[in-house]
Amino acid sequence: FGTVDELNSFIGLVRDSTTDEPIRAELLHIQHILFVVGSHLACEKENLRAKLPYFEEADITALEKAMDSMNEKLSPMTHFILPGGHPTISYCHVARTICRRAERHTVALYQTIAQDLRIITYLNRLADYLFVLARYFGNVLNVEEIPWVTKK
Repeated sequence: FGTVDELNSFIGLVRDSTTDEPIRAELLHIQHILFVVGSHLACEKENLRAKLPYFEEADITALEKAMDSMNEKLSPMTHFILPGGHPTISYCHVARTICRRAERHTVALYQTIAQDLRIITYLNRLADYLFVLARYFGNVLNVEEIPWVTKK
């Protein structure tokens, strides 16, 4: 749950770095959900977890719809891209990698303490959302994506 807290802080940084009100509102909602996720991960007793607030399946669907909406404005990916180009884009990529770490830790935790699989699903979709958000900000800010090219 410490990693989820770290993720929440970076999402706050992303939120603070944009004036796009709909995105800011989405990110604020995500921050509230991450507090719920953290509380569930911190609680070892299943009977106590049942009394904690929870998020809805609709919150996962909302991430997917937001990604679809942003992707409509983006060109298809034809290559891997290097993170960076603008601080807001970089903040999204840092948040994305922290989210993937939180997801891995949650999967490991699930092996010892049963957790609701929706938490893992939410973190997985959130990492994807943050990647698409980075690309979306790149498009809005007119920042060229830097392709990853292997050296032979």
